[in-house]
Amino acid sequence: MKATIGLEIHTELKTVTKMFCRSKNDPDEKRPNVNICPICLAHPGTLPVINQEAVKHVLRVGLAVGGQLADYTEFDRKNYFYPDIPKGYQISQYRYPLVTGGSLKGITLTRIHLEEDTARSQHDAKSGSSLVDYNRAGVPLMELVTEPVVESAAEAGAFAREWQLLLRTLGVSEANMEKGEMRVEANISLDMGTKVEVKNLNSFRSVEQAIGFELKRQKEVLEKREKVVQETRGWDEVKGVTFSQRLKESSHDYRYFPDPDLPKLRLGQIAEFANLQQTLPELPVAKRTRLTSLGLKPEDVELLVSDLILGLWFDEVVKNLSQEDSVLTAINYTTSDLQSALKTGAKLPEPAHFAELISLIVGGEVSSRGAKDILAVMLTDGGAPRAIAQAKNLFQSSDTDTLAKIIEQVIADNATVFSDFKSGNDKVLQFLVGQGMKISGGSANPQLLMDLFKARR
Repeated sequence: MKATIGLEIHTELKTVTKMFCRSKNDPDEKRPNVNICPICLAHPGTLPVINQEAVKHVLRVGLAVGGQLADYTEFDRKNYFYPDIPKGYQISQYRYPLVTGGSLKGITLTRIHLEEDTARSQHDAKSGSSLVDYNRAGVPLMELVTEPVVESAAEAGAFAREWQLLLRTLGVSEANMEKGEMRVEANISLDMGTKVEVKNLNSFRSVEQAIGFELKRQKEVLEKREKVVQETRGWDEVKGVTFSQRLKESSHDYRYFPDPDLPKLRLGQIAEFANLQQTLPELPVAKRTRLTSLGLKPEDVELLVSDLILGLWFDEVVKNLSQEDSVLTAINYTTSDLQSALKTGAKLPEPAHFAELISLIVGGEVSSRGAKDILAVMLTDGGAPRAIAQAKNLFQSSDTDTLAKIIEQVIADNATVFSDFKSGNDKVLQFLVGQGMKISGGSANPQLLMDLFKARR
């Protein structure tokens, strides 16, 4: 049996105000019902006004996925009654979405349109009461609809992660699933049969597990020669199962019609929407290609693409490096020593300073041990690496006369080990070099020490 999956992803957009009024759009507000006004509460006689920035966000997303931007668009009323819909309808888009077509991660897109979010209902199981917080009512909400071409739970999860990354790269949304800023719904069927919608999946893990469970459930139903019911189902995170919520509505159930209070838009005639292509940053696909061409490993490339701040910082480091092989050294120190420090609360050093440290390492002026010590000072106190190395006496010594004296001391202190080395036991060479580094306080050039030991064989 072949899985057929289509995804619908709702994402709250990052704007100062809501979609059709001047109430604040603040996803971090904890107090209920403070970012509200007569418009988003649907008081009689109020009129909505379109948020231009929200429209611009959706158009930029459309360009990023290679979609077709609408020249003509309008908003519609989607009619249904629920406590979190104060008007008794939701302002959405039906026949004329802002974006049609496009693709992402090999998945063909149907449309991207703009609507308003609903309020948030809160249910108290102990008292049996329900409360509604209207802070979220009217927040700009972008809906993506894919073609039913996703074939597995893993592919759906990968697509959702890439979508989140794209939105963050464009700066149109934080798309934090744990905050409800991005919600995934999956339309699932087997062999192009009856479609079941699983709603409000709020983590990538939930997306993959819910789809996996639903495919298994439908397969068992069909194997019993029973019919799959077209319905909307929820996801029980604790039990790991989907459960029936209601029969699936069709589009005609919502009685869509153009909103008479909002103007029709001819986007090509609006100056603020001209030349939007020039506002796009480097997109994840292009960045992966560029970083891979530098010789970086796939896992390192993905780190720099997914962590936007770290990725931009590393680009500045590379601009300050003079040798190509320095890039690989830079990424090694970034993903090891620097990442460990960042996890403990350290801040990124100045890109030029980090590049200078890498140059000292590649040029053999400081040892790896010395580089770690310099980096530690850079992260705690700041400063330029060369100045730190000078102050802390961390430059590698390449003075052969000084190193020769160290060699003599190591041989005298470890006569038996050196005798083994002379007899052909190369495994002890690292021990001898380590003893030399210890005597020098880490300042000796380990490669020169190695060469001098070999010369004494």
